[in-house]
Amino acid sequence: MSYEKVSQAKHIVVGSKQVVKALKAGSVREVIVADDVDSHVVDRVLLTAEEMNVNVTHVDSMKKLGKACGIEVGAAAVAITM
Repeated sequence: MSYEKVSQAKHIVVGSKQVVKALKAGSVREVIVADDVDSHVVDRVLLTAEEMNVNVTHVDSMKKLGKACGIEVGAAAVAITM
């Protein structure tokens, strides 16, 4: 379901650093994080999302998340923006 949500979203931000930046800017509706990523990669994303009161959804595969974004590589974190 979350993969569909990402692929159908009009505005997304891909990558943990870019997601943190978008969260701090206050333009994120939801964050999607892959569970098969090392925790140190997404710790900052999860902490910032919690601070900004943004819902975080977990998916099982970084590779599938990247594919849902339309990129050829895996994605650790994706933000659906407003």
